[in-house]
Amino acid sequence: MLKAAFSIINYQFDKVKIDLSNHKNKELSLSFDTSGLFYKSDAAFELTFLVKVSDKESDNPFVEVQCKGIFKFENVSTLDEIPDFFYRNCIAILFPYVRAYISLVTTQANVPGIILPTLNLTNLEEGLRRNTIQK
Repeated sequence: MLKAAFSIINYQFDKVKIDLSNHKNKELSLSFDTSGLFYKSDAAFELTFLVKVSDKESDNPFVEVQCKGIFKFENVSTLDEIPDFFYRNCIAILFPYVRAYISLVTTQANVPGIILPTLNLTNLEEGLRRNTIQK
């Protein structure tokens, strides 16, 4: 059996929302949502990664950033052939770009920049697997 390999081809921030009227506290809460599309015809995977930042005591996020990353596979032709390690690693590859972008756009808004910590996001792996479909 051939080993599967993948690489990131591109990423793009397709949705960005900043509403500083919802930002009142310094203590922040983060939420993440992931989904994926595997394109069988060209062995590509599109990861959609949504990050919401809100105040600890609020359900209304003041920053929402959605990033789409495109990954290309070698030796994978169906969704079932995607190796388990991919789901964890594709999120880990994309997160530094999202983290830096949130810092950039909040700093450019002339407010104290939001610097997200480095996080272990392995708990998002199972949700991504469940929210992935093949086209």
